[in-house]
Amino acid sequence: MDATVDSTRITVLYDAFGERPDLLQDWGFAALVEHEGRRMLFDTGNDAEFFRHNVEALNIDLSSLDVVVISHRHGDHTDGLRYLLTINPRVQVLAADDEYFGGPTPQAFFRNSVDSLPSRMRYFNGAVPMTIPHGSRWKHANLTRVVSELEIAPGIKW
Repeated sequence: MDATVDSTRITVLYDAFGERPDLLQDWGFAALVEHEGRRMLFDTGNDAEFFRHNVEALNIDLSSLDVVVISHRHGDHTDGLRYLLTINPRVQVLAADDEYFGGPTPQAFFRNSVDSLPSRMRYFNGAVPMTIPHGSRWKHANLTRVVSELEIAPGIKW
């Protein structure tokens, strides 16, 4: 389940393919990318317990990661964060600037006010703030919401 090209090694930790009977298969994805001396986790799979099982079966040390990249908010790419953050709670997690990760609530949810309603029946009594932070299950993670191009490692950009 790994590929090596020059100084890059990719080890798939979680997916629905493979020939190793000791690894659990499931919908979702996670891979450890080792590139130019940096260790990056790309996504964390669909089930934190399956993720833990596969990490242990592959004898992967997640306590020395440089960064975690979450491709998008779907559970089949994020649930393993529950396990990862128990063993490496301060690792930097890069994620899209999305309300799921604590970004602002999209204004489409609350900007369409109905003028005929009394203020007490409108969001924030009709005085909606310019931005409203959204709750996130990853509130205590060392989370960086990425809003523009970011170089994660030499030659690897978000």
